[in-house]
Amino acid sequence: MRIEKVAILEEVVARVKDSDYCFMINHGGVTVAQFAKLRKDLRALDSRLLVVKNSFLAKVAKEKNWSEEVNAMLVGGTAVVTGHGEPTAVAKAIMDFVKNSAGKASVKGADYDGKIVDAAMVEALSKVPGKNELRATLLMLLKEPATRLARVLSEKAKKEPAAEAPAAEAAPAAEA
Repeated sequence: MRIEKVAILEEVVARVKDSDYCFMINHGGVTVAQFAKLRKDLRALDSRLLVVKNSFLAKVAKEKNWSEEVNAMLVGGTAVVTGHGEPTAVAKAIMDFVKNSAGKASVKGADYDGKIVDAAMVEALSKVPGKNELRATLLMLLKEPATRLARVLSEKAKKEPAAEAPAAEAAPAAEA
C-alpha cells in the first residue's frame, strides 16, 4: 500500500475510533453543493463528513470489532459522519440531507452507542428530541405543579379579600 493510502487509512481509523458515533451514508449522485451544505450543517454540530473507500471501512470494521452486518453496508459510494456530542441532532441533519437529495442519497447504518444499527434505527434516532429539548420539557413538567398551585392560591386570594378587608379595618379601630 502506498504511503498516501496508509496515511488516509490511519486518519480514517483514528477519526472513527475517536468519535462518539459513526454514521454511514450512500452518496451516489449527490451534487457538490448538497455535500457542501451537509458539511456546513455538520460542522455546526461538531461533526465531520468524509468520503471513504469501502476497503478502508472494512479495515476500520476489523479494528473496531464491528459485526459482520457492516460488510453488507459497504457497497456503493460511502461517506462517514463522525464527531462528538449529541447524535440525535446529527441524525436529523443526515435525514434532512437524504430527504433533500431526491432519492440519490440514503443511510446505510451507523455505529451508535457501541452497536451497529440499520437505517431504520438511524431514522428513529433522528426523531428523538435532543438533550436541550428534553431538558426544557423536564423543566416544564417540574415547574407545572408549582404553577398550578400559584394559580389556585391567586384565585383564592382574589375571592377572599372582601371577607378579610373588614377584619383588617376593625383591628386599627380596636387599638385606638
